[in-house]
Amino acid sequence: MSGFTDDDVVDQSGRTFLVTGANTGLGFETAKVLAARGARVLLGCRSADRAAEAIDKILAGEPDADLAFVELDQGDLASVAAAAEQVAAEPRLDVLVNNAGVMMPPYQLTEDGFESQFGVNHLGTFALTALLLPKLAEHDEARVVVTSSLAHRGSRIHFDDIDAAGGYNAQDRYGQSKLANLLFTYELDRRLDAGGSSTIAVACHPGIADTDLARHLPAFIRFGVPLLRPFFNSAAAGAWPTLMAATGDVDGGTYIGPSKRGETAGPAVIVRSSSTSRNTELARRLWDLSVELTGVDPGI
Repeated sequence: MSGFTDDDVVDQSGRTFLVTGANTGLGFETAKVLAARGARVLLGCRSADRAAEAIDKILAGEPDADLAFVELDQGDLASVAAAAEQVAAEPRLDVLVNNAGVMMPPYQLTEDGFESQFGVNHLGTFALTALLLPKLAEHDEARVVVTSSLAHRGSRIHFDDIDAAGGYNAQDRYGQSKLANLLFTYELDRRLDAGGSSTIAVACHPGIADTDLARHLPAFIRFGVPLLRPFFNSAAAGAWPTLMAATGDVDGGTYIGPSKRGETAGPAVIVRSSSTSRNTELARRLWDLSVELTGVDPGI
């Protein structure tokens, strides 16, 4: 297989996708391609103004695109619940693309008091997915997509200090959140399968993509970006694994990433995650903790 690109996304007419973090970067590129293929795309964004700008950009190239804004702040579980309620009122939901996230910000807490990277990247994703599973189950072959990262490798879940009260290392906590994304995806898919659901869960990562998610990286790295840019995926190419996970012919529990230069760039293919990410005991422990912290139980 040479790899999956946006050219491989078939017609999506009649299907509805919720793409979180859709106003910029990978989320925007994903939403743009899906809209161009005829899907109804719900853009889950914190800012109504930025969502409107993204919608205008997509409409400029696809005047007939079917788009709608869903206000969503994954750092606020009340906002997550309100967004899920809005989406549940839609005629259908076929695919939830969990793309929104933060990367290596200074230490801060979410609205609910969680370390921001774990709170936004994992707990917000967990809660939103759990709340939308009944909606997804209304139609056969629905799908949950969760975006992880190469940063999951070598990471661990700090169960003894989940909110970094004992000390904060931004890179370490980012890795934790991305490992959590994979543990959650695999556990979700196992539970869906065991329950006889036709909904599947698929994970992906963009490799190294040129997006504004890297704005919190150390200055010496950011200054070197122009020199390294030729080796990165563009934001559009970085969305290929997401598009394959959302629309490709893949099984549940699959992990998808770029095909070239150690999974940093190129068309999307099936890849393999770390052994830690596939540890079922860790996954169950994280699941139980996530239910406890969010107060949202997927019930599966």
